[in-house]
Amino acid sequence: MPAAVAEELSESSIPVARPVVQVDRLSKRYGEFYALRECTLAVQPGDVFGLLGPNGAGKTTLIRSLLGHLRPTSGSATVDGCDPQVDAVALRRKVSYLPGDARLPRHLRGDAVLSFFAELHPEGDLRRSREVAERLELDLRVRVAMMSTGMRQKLALAVVLGPMTPLLILDEPTANLDPTVRAAVLDLVMEAHAAGRTVMFSSHVLSEIEDTCNRVVFLRRGLLVRELQMRDLFQRHRISAALSSGRTVQSIEIPEAFADCVTVTSLRDSKDSDSKDSDSKGSESEGSESRVRIDTSGDLSPMLRWISELGLKEIRIEPLGLRAVYNDVHRGTDAQSEMPTR
Repeated sequence: MPAAVAEELSESSIPVARPVVQVDRLSKRYGEFYALRECTLAVQPGDVFGLLGPNGAGKTTLIRSLLGHLRPTSGSATVDGCDPQVDAVALRRKVSYLPGDARLPRHLRGDAVLSFFAELHPEGDLRRSREVAERLELDLRVRVAMMSTGMRQKLALAVVLGPMTPLLILDEPTANLDPTVRAAVLDLVMEAHAAGRTVMFSSHVLSEIEDTCNRVVFLRRGLLVRELQMRDLFQRHRISAALSSGRTVQSIEIPEAFADCVTVTSLRDSKDSDSKDSDSKGSESEGSESRVRIDTSGDLSPMLRWISELGLKEIRIEPLGLRAVYNDVHRGTDAQSEMPTR
């Protein structure tokens, strides 16, 4: 058998995992307003997948569409092969969902709430829910009406983390929790991941996304504007420095080898580098170009010699964390932020 044919047969025999969540050009419109527009994404088995965006960006609309709570205007979505609009019963066996505004029966005590939902969910596990409540140090003897906001959040988490479904969808899971309990919740998320479960969750605490997710998408005004592999984030750096006397940003030449992974920005005001900047190709007066910002992606080592030859002063090199990417995306300064969704 020719080697090329053998290789082709070998590759074709390898099973390709089906995405747990598949979204194709999904839109939800209210009149002329798009809550979600042409959203396309795929969540792979075992992903811890983060949804980022300000309030009103479309995160909850996307989640509710995946659960069949909303009927999309156009496009399609499947969850573990189920169409949320057709297979609602089958979908409930595959998903455990924590809404951002979880509502629990106020007249019941904590343990009765766990029992109620364990019986209600097709994959409910009362023992597991009680274990989660114990780890979160929740007193299950207290009636929901007498619980604090944080206690009710713990109870909702115990309800949701009990069923061993293939997919967990968590909307702001650590809201209203103190730092110690937040850490315990993130530990539970990572344990779910280690057990082979897929997790989607949104959070306004960017450090939580950095610590737990392997992939992140950014939504803005209903558009999915950026997707990021977290491993790529750790290969991004920001260099801030003062220009030597007589140097301008326009005089900085980026080597061809780094053209796709380096951007140079003139900082008009060194005290406010994030709010007042312009691209190096713009027309800035020489006197205003006292500082420069260089953003890099990929391995920084090959670029260090070039950077050292620029004659910069007061150099500061720092990892370009998720906060910087988030700010760039939602200011519209990120290179990919105005691209239409795939």
